[in-house]
Amino acid sequence: MSAARMHLLRRKTGLLVRGTGDLLRAGVGRAGARSLTSPPLSPSCPGRAFSSVSATRRGLPQAKMSENGVVPRAKVLTIDTMNPTVKNVEYAVRGPIVARAVELEKELSEGMKKPFAEVIKANIGDAQAMGQQPITFFRQVLALCSYPELLNDNTFPEDAKSRARRILQSCGGNSLGSYSASQGIDSVRQDVARYIERRDGGVPCDPDNIYLTTGASDGIMTMLKLLVCGEGVARTGIMISIPQYPLYSAALAELGAVQINYYLNEEKCWSLDISELQRALDEARHYCNPRALCIINPGNPTGQVQSRECIEDVIRFAAKEGLFLMADEVYQDNVYADGCQFHSFKKVLFEMGPEYSNTVELASFHSTSKCYMGECGFRGGYMEIINMDDDVKAQLTKLVSVRLCPPVPGQALMDLVVNPPQPGEPSYDNFIKERTATLSALAEKAKLTEQVLNTVQGISCNPVQGAMYSFPRIIIPEKAVKEAMDKDQQPDMFYCMKMLEETGICLVPGSGFGQKDGSYHFRMTILPPRDKLQVLLNKVKEFHQKFTQQYS
Repeated sequence: MSAARMHLLRRKTGLLVRGTGDLLRAGVGRAGARSLTSPPLSPSCPGRAFSSVSATRRGLPQAKMSENGVVPRAKVLTIDTMNPTVKNVEYAVRGPIVARAVELEKELSEGMKKPFAEVIKANIGDAQAMGQQPITFFRQVLALCSYPELLNDNTFPEDAKSRARRILQSCGGNSLGSYSASQGIDSVRQDVARYIERRDGGVPCDPDNIYLTTGASDGIMTMLKLLVCGEGVARTGIMISIPQYPLYSAALAELGAVQINYYLNEEKCWSLDISELQRALDEARHYCNPRALCIINPGNPTGQVQSRECIEDVIRFAAKEGLFLMADEVYQDNVYADGCQFHSFKKVLFEMGPEYSNTVELASFHSTSKCYMGECGFRGGYMEIINMDDDVKAQLTKLVSVRLCPPVPGQALMDLVVNPPQPGEPSYDNFIKERTATLSALAEKAKLTEQVLNTVQGISCNPVQGAMYSFPRIIIPEKAVKEAMDKDQQPDMFYCMKMLEETGICLVPGSGFGQKDGSYHFRMTILPPRDKLQVLLNKVKEFHQKFTQQYS
């Protein structure tokens, strides 16, 4: 709109406007906004200019003026105009309980009196935030990569320097700050492939099937994007375990996919029953198109470790039903219980023979965030794809190229995880010592958690066979259930919030992970140092006894 036409319009209408949108918001009709050479007409009185009729008399809301007299521009993005699927996303691990925990920490720092001296966050698997020490060799190499001048420092061992030089030579400009190939640094993908071959007893691994990712979550989300399609009863359904890690339900909500719940068997240490998979699948086929089955092994939040027999059964089920398998194996080093062993889905798949290894489509995921590493903030990870259609693989490569590349420091760290110090190298003995100490401490804390919680009447905890969490069942008195419902809260959310306010212990209610109707749980990590974990468990015990007495 020219300045002369705008000046003429202002004279005729008496309105301070900048464009057609402002005209409409100021009460000028679309016809008036389009015809700028004559005064806009009132729809109720043809021939009568709007400027002579007040907004109040026309029955229109009066626009609020800013201090300089300009009508403020309406927001383009509002809660009503935003993507509706985002509003369906929930992530309990960082939900309202955690938000309140942060507030309590601030209040304590400001000197406010509380019935506790500190907030203990046992809500998330963030090992180093809970005091776990990083592996020395990993940090040495990352320091050398980040500041190559340190390669001249004699305090660093030669194997760390050698590893850093190799990583830097694979980076553009010999710098960790450069972009990498979208699929990841070639040499790192080759090291990942060799690691998988060693782990799986010689089963071949093609580096071209390895995609480095921003943590395992990035790979999982990417695969779900490829899988989800269709409308109505043809809409993609994804089978996920209940209880589940909320990443899955959140991702499915964001993508508008159908969540198909299958329930783990709590009475059998959270085992997976094929009959339950069949029930969930058969029911889902009435309202969606089930296309994928997600397995978390070892389990989060339930801590179970799948037996080889169970994995074979799952592979047969996926083959029979035509399902894509997604194996979340980020806790593969976190196995504590006697008689339990980690078996990768890929290894079992290939040992079952060509009938399965040549046909079943599989994506498996690993991360630098868990196991003995606990390097959550570096966001390193990988996924391996098996039996993917070549055309789809080309689309996958295109999709990951949109985000340019995963964080290069995370890729470097992933390389160190899959290619750690070897026997005879200067850093080997200390690496083994630190790795063993971390995993042994986790095993001790897993046992301690189970033992203490099972001494509390009204709490029952399955053995923590692996991963980093316990998921005990709690009995909540009916009086407390009713009070929670009156407050429009889930009973276990009510329980956990009261525990936080009274003890400073931050746990996640089981309702955030899914559970059978009428049952209640909470998830807590086993990551705090042993002395702090003992304090935490004692506080949980005392709180539950007090809570039960109060509401009985």
